[in-house]
Amino acid sequence: MNANGHFVALEGVTKRFGDLEVLRRVNLTVEEHNVVCLIGASGSGKSTLLRCINLLEKVDEGRIVVDGEEITNGQVDVNALRRKIGIVFQAYNLFPHMTVLQNVSLAPRKVRGLDRETSREVAMELLRRIGLEDKANEFPDRLSGGQQQRVAIARALAMNPRLLLLDEITSALDPQLVSEVLNLVRSLTEVGMTMIIATHEMTFAREVSDRVCFLDGGVIYEQGPPEQIFSNPSEPRTREFLARIIEAGRL
Repeated sequence: MNANGHFVALEGVTKRFGDLEVLRRVNLTVEEHNVVCLIGASGSGKSTLLRCINLLEKVDEGRIVVDGEEITNGQVDVNALRRKIGIVFQAYNLFPHMTVLQNVSLAPRKVRGLDRETSREVAMELLRRIGLEDKANEFPDRLSGGQQQRVAIARALAMNPRLLLLDEITSALDPQLVSEVLNLVRSLTEVGMTMIIATHEMTFAREVSDRVCFLDGGVIYEQGPPEQIFSNPSEPRTREFLARIIEAGRL
């Protein structure tokens, strides 16, 4: 598995942009088939943490181990790693000139090496799972934002990843579209997908997480089971953050 049996382990991870330290000596472990939610104000380092795990950002200090392999030693095959780690952003990033089916089937064919018919079957099965089989031949601009985000998740799943990173995937959606995307993520927890999720949806985080991590200023100030974090946080900064969330009616 890896360092001390954890599926994902971050050890002393620091990331700087110029003089700004965005992550400061972060330690985090994730077990296989678990869901870890990252909460905190915008700019707290949640997205950067996810981008470091996918090697979209290079860490300045520390190390990251995924499934027994240190990925921050400069020797990892980045393309092979990204076949194992899927990431979905708040921007859907679908190819506008391709149909939904083509968007989902492209990577299995080009990267996993599946033939055209098999990749199509994989894509159609995923579209059935997300309830969009009838949209297979539509172009993305004919879909709602919630539907496009579900297709983006299906596209990540088409690579059959061991780990899925979700970065504020509902932030760009109208409120009425959020639930359909969150319902899809809930269904992934039920089949044991290992996920690290940066989210502002506190009720959702409370419901699906095995563990919640509160970030502030690039530091994980507190982490624990969702009931403990949301009902009885021990750190003053966590309490202040949650008080603002409750005042805004989001928990």
